Amino acid sequence: MTSSKSGTRAKATKEPAKAPAKAPGAAEAAAKEPAEAAGGAKAGRTAKVAKSTGSAKAAKEAKVSEAVKVPKGESHLALVRRARRINRELAEVYPYAHPELDFRNPFELLVATVLSAQTTDLRVNQTTPALFAAYPTPEDMAAAVPEEMEELIRPTGFFRAKTKSLLGLSAALRDDFGGEVPDRLEDLVKLPGVGRKTANVVLGNAYGVPGITVDTHFGRLVRRWKWTDEEDPVKVEAVVADIFPKSEWTMLSHRVIFHGRRICHSRKPACGACPIAPLCPSYGEGETDPEKARKLLKYEMGGYPGQRLSPPPDFPGKPAPALGAA
Repeated sequence: MTSSKSGTRAKATKEPAKAPAKAPGAAEAAAKEPAEAAGGAKAGRTAKVAKSTGSAKAAKEAKVSEAVKVPKGESHLALVRRARRINRELAEVYPYAHPELDFRNPFELLVATVLSAQTTDLRVNQTTPALFAAYPTPEDMAAAVPEEMEELIRPTGFFRAKTKSLLGLSAALRDDFGGEVPDRLEDLVKLPGVGRKTANVVLGNAYGVPGITVDTHFGRLVRRWKWTDEEDPVKVEAVVADIFPKSEWTMLSHRVIFHGRRICHSRKPACGACPIAPLCPSYGEGETDPEKARKLLKYEMGGYPGQRLSPPPDFPGKPAPALGAA
């Protein structure tokens, strides 16, 4: 999207665009988007119309629209256009979006993701160097003394339960997978402490297999954007997978999570500094004054360190400090 289209978007790393006094409605914003659906499908088709016309295509569209639970007045086609436009905007704002856990191989990513439950990626990144120095392989970790591992991962919280999961998944990797992290979702979710979210993180970032990571930020934002009102992560994943091509799933996850951590916060989103404000039906829930909103920006957007001690080369922010560093 260029300035000729909107004039409201600017990269948040520079001067965030001022949001309009009243953000356009979802249907209005979507109406400006070029058609992206094949076959000239009509917006607002319902199951009743599909039944009366006998159109299999209309029936399928009506079924998808019903599952997505679009906002009142917005058709499924308009929602898809708006959602995809949001993704394109976020791709320009966060071209460096990436997993915010430090890892060097699939095993380290798997362990770090398990540890990230109920804590921050920053705290995990500050904890894992000592953990991987002590237990660099699944075989090493499976043979660990539980009490010693608990002390190493204590900063991440719930350390006893996490120790049990790490010992179990390491033993499973050693005994059932030859010490290698599997590259199939159905195998990963069988490991202790590994659910669909963790499996998709590993598949998408260690093996290049597309997956949607529905964490707290992702679920919160897609509901705020009215892509769905589902609360269950599995249902959210299914709905979003219907909106985007598979090739976008992994990077979409990173962009949405980045946006949730940096601008679209849970309690007080920085609406006045948000580059996608014109596309957001929830604009105004947070601070709309541009100057006040800028003060709410987090991590590199606000000029602060990121969550990784070892960020990728193109990351524009500062590396996070090590555990205990001043």
